[in-house]
Amino acid sequence: MILISNPFAVVNEIKTIHSLFEEGLPLLHIRKPNFSELEMAQFIHQIKLEFRNQLVLHNHHKLAEDFGINRLHFSEKERKNDSNIPARFPKPCRYKNVSKSTSTHSIQEFNSLKNFDYAFLSPVFKSISKENYKPKVDFFEEIKSRTNHKTKIIALGGIDSKNIQKTLENDFDDFALLGAIWNSKNPLKEFKLCQQIVLSYLQSQV
Repeated sequence: MILISNPFAVVNEIKTIHSLFEEGLPLLHIRKPNFSELEMAQFIHQIKLEFRNQLVLHNHHKLAEDFGINRLHFSEKERKNDSNIPARFPKPCRYKNVSKSTSTHSIQEFNSLKNFDYAFLSPVFKSISKENYKPKVDFFEEIKSRTNHKTKIIALGGIDSKNIQKTLENDFDDFALLGAIWNSKNPLKEFKLCQQIVLSYLQSQV
């Protein structure tokens, strides 16, 4: 289970992030597209050292080394246009000892990936956080055409406690949450519910 940060400020955000990690959240993607480099550094600085290796940076990648972060996410645009990546860092395919993820929006695009540990495929369902953002194809049918098994495929878009099991049953390796958590009145309670669904599903597969 992966969580993506709300792109905008959230009340008690850092406290909630710490609580989620303490309850077993594996990875948090920090996606704050409007943050300056200084704002991003200040945000990361508030997160406890013990959780830094579970953070994934979406932008301001050059901060990763300073904060001991070894997980980087590259947008579709960055992946296709390497000139957008800061000179201090080489192209995604040249990174070593760094976990790399990216975003895709078709199974054909996903199948063409190389040198990425995992990739989001979205939107699988109608988005919770983005208005009028919904799938144009049935990704449960599309995934049957998967040929790339070196990269993990992560479902994104509209994932919540009601459809997690369906997502896992249809050959996605994992899923990412955003709106289900950050739009909830009780993010921690919602996370634990999702977590329990995953555990029950995994136990049923044994």
